[in-house]
Amino acid sequence: MPAQVSLKKNFIMNILLTASSMIFPLITYPYVSRILLPEGMGRVAFVTSVVSYFSMVASLGIPTYGIRACAQVRDNKLQLTRTVHEIFFINACTTFFVYIIFLLAIIFVPQLCREKALFVICGSTFFFNLIGMEWMYKGLEQYQYITIRSVAFKAISVVLMLAMIHSESDYVLYGFLTILSGVGSNIFNFFHSRKYISFHLEKNYNFKKHLSPILVFFAFSVATTIYTNLDTAMLGFFKSNTEVGYYNAAVKIKEILVAFVTALGTVLLPRISYYVKEGLIDDFTVLVKNAMDFIFLAAAPICIFFIFMADSSILFLSGEAFHGAIQPMRIIMPTLICIGITNIIGVQILIPLGKEKLVVYSTCAGAVTDLILNCVFIPLFAASGAALGTLAAEIVVLDVQVYFIRNKLPGLFANIQYGKLLPALFFSSLILYIVKGNLHIGIFFTLVVTALIFFSSYLLVLFLLKYQFPFKKMR
Repeated sequence: MPAQVSLKKNFIMNILLTASSMIFPLITYPYVSRILLPEGMGRVAFVTSVVSYFSMVASLGIPTYGIRACAQVRDNKLQLTRTVHEIFFINACTTFFVYIIFLLAIIFVPQLCREKALFVICGSTFFFNLIGMEWMYKGLEQYQYITIRSVAFKAISVVLMLAMIHSESDYVLYGFLTILSGVGSNIFNFFHSRKYISFHLEKNYNFKKHLSPILVFFAFSVATTIYTNLDTAMLGFFKSNTEVGYYNAAVKIKEILVAFVTALGTVLLPRISYYVKEGLIDDFTVLVKNAMDFIFLAAAPICIFFIFMADSSILFLSGEAFHGAIQPMRIIMPTLICIGITNIIGVQILIPLGKEKLVVYSTCAGAVTDLILNCVFIPLFAASGAALGTLAAEIVVLDVQVYFIRNKLPGLFANIQYGKLLPALFFSSLILYIVKGNLHIGIFFTLVVTALIFFSSYLLVLFLLKYQFPFKKMR
């Protein structure tokens, strides 16, 4: 079995992977959105939103459960092989069932039938997600492999997008190219998996032991998918593809930033699961407290910067046709902080401790909140209403999880250096406000200059105040 990799190395690899997720859209999105316009972008966003619900059912809770299950048996190849086989066969059964329902839906539901070709293309991801077994690689902490492979296939997709998307009618081709990197990665994963597991069938499989936790994680996925994708689906049904396009432009930026904010948390789940399995509670506690410190360090300045610079960000990435996305983006940005904290509390603390049901309760509360508020706000405020619903849902999830964790891990927020972070945020925000109002250069250079000034001043104040950076303590 692979040796335990340094968390710092995993974190750096995941940061590089996250950076690629930011850089590649910066290359393609401004180009594609100006060709497909809000209508074409909205069609693709609507299809991918609907497909995500089917994908959620096909994968059950395996993407998260599989990480924990593989991390706990990573030191024994036979146990790892048996575990991967058991989870794979369960996933294969659910994927087959979902394909039947999916094909019937795109044949008989009028709203889906209109985009049949795009649905068929995007629906192919069910099969490739099955054979990709990404959860196994994350459970084994193979983030260097994941990063190199993902960046390579993303680069191929970027080149093809720039070479092949030329007119508004190319939105179906764009839908195909958006899934190409994932499809390629999953095919490569399947053949590469022989390095870690055997393809020979084992004896005495025990599927039953996986079913209960998988179903709990599935409930978690259902609730999370509802309040992260329901907004787009409801906009598509209640309003227009143009409003979906506006909202999708804001969400795209948010998703890129969330990936950066949660980059550390992503690599923690297998390590924390291993610590819990081995009874290393002190290591577990230190790790999650440092992770929480990192979330406040990273999420707060990113949130503030992009609230100030929402107009420049949207206009640069999507063009003047997406002016209606500016206000939704400003509304949705505070979710970065909420998601960062709940990623640590829910995914990195409660799940490794076997308290995934509490995570389900919190996400259900967020889903109900999102559903109710979407029904009220979307008819009134369209894309901005969807953003309000999402923000409220994330706040509810955070409040519920903080309530659950209050006695299980006291002092979780004790390491956060508020007395140094708040002055740094205030000073850098003041500088940003002054600089932005006096800059008269192009949008791209405005973003670059303001980012350099804002984040440099933020870090400078932290250094002057002798802030103790949490990632220095990671092993």
